[in-house]
Amino acid sequence: MTTVDLEQREAMFRRWAPYFLLGLSSFLALATAGLGMPADRLRIIAFALVGAALLLELSWSWIGRKYPEPGALPVVYYVIRWAISFALVLLNGFFAFYAAAGYYDTDERIPGRRARQVALFASSVPISAAQASGIPVDDGARWLVFGGLLVANNILLTIVKHFAEQQEARSQARAATITELEQAHEENAALQAQLLVQAREAGIADERRRLAAEIHDTIAQGLTGIIAQLQVVSNASDPATVKEHVGRATDLARHSLGEARRSVQNLAPAGLSYDGLPEALRKTVDQWSERTGVPAEFTLTGTAQHLHGEFSATVLRITQEALANVSKHAAATRAGVTLSFMDDEVTVDIRDDGKGFDPLALSARTGTGGFGLDGMRARAERIAGSLTVESEPGFGTAVSARLPLVLHG
Repeated sequence: MTTVDLEQREAMFRRWAPYFLLGLSSFLALATAGLGMPADRLRIIAFALVGAALLLELSWSWIGRKYPEPGALPVVYYVIRWAISFALVLLNGFFAFYAAAGYYDTDERIPGRRARQVALFASSVPISAAQASGIPVDDGARWLVFGGLLVANNILLTIVKHFAEQQEARSQARAATITELEQAHEENAALQAQLLVQAREAGIADERRRLAAEIHDTIAQGLTGIIAQLQVVSNASDPATVKEHVGRATDLARHSLGEARRSVQNLAPAGLSYDGLPEALRKTVDQWSERTGVPAEFTLTGTAQHLHGEFSATVLRITQEALANVSKHAAATRAGVTLSFMDDEVTVDIRDDGKGFDPLALSARTGTGGFGLDGMRARAERIAGSLTVESEPGFGTAVSARLPLVLHG
């Protein structure tokens, strides 16, 4: 049941309860008139007071709509009703039901905490009198009974009102908590929307970096290979040698074009379109060795697994970039690539016996604008991996990438 439904039912109860209590009291008093009001004069007075009470309630139903809050006129209504109910109780104790109406509407009729306490005490007087069979006049024992009932009724009233106030305080606290939760929910919704915008912007930036790296890995490396082949052609006079290197340059151009198209379409590298990662790495190493003339060996350790496409592409791209760096900078006489599958991770190690370098002395970008080691590290970290470089001038270089073992879904 909603709060609105409860408020509507409470308003209906407050409106019709006096009529019900007056009707119930009148019925019981009439049924016991022979015992409680044997004299005709008393019955006439009772009928007149009941009529006055009914007229009062009808008038207040019309006038009281304008006075929903405590004030002077509601106090007048409360006092007149109390006086009528007290007089009726003196005639017949069953009219105490009507007097009990003063218990439940004190808060909306009487202003001020002390005044409400006085009103509740006043309402308990006719009820205690009914319980004591009337106001005692000259009977000391009945005065004691009346006083005890008055005290008992007010103690009960105090206890009930205390629990009602606690319940009201809890209800207000719950309402305040609900309001705070609604505000927090609205703030969370706004924050979530902001985070979505930030995530979208971060995704766009990450996608730009990915495309930049992909283009570098495909077009830049391909052009580098083509330039190397054409440089050989420019210094060669043997037609067979020229034809061989021109053919390699043509193959590199076609391969780079295909890679560029696939990179833009956010697909896996071409080598992974038809082969698994180990076979794609083996072909990459063989083609690199054939193109550069540097002997290179591929080694697979562990049981090969079908990796998730993004992870396979990352391993292949890191290997391609590392081999490209070897051919451009290392002056190596031998290179090796090892792919290792372990229980919860996969690693790729690229080694060469070249001239080496000091990793701490490197700039963020190469002199030609390439992504170099920083680009490889960014690729690994993007999928929760890591990249380490071990090198020393004159003692070669070892690049190792470690990635979590995430299998293809």
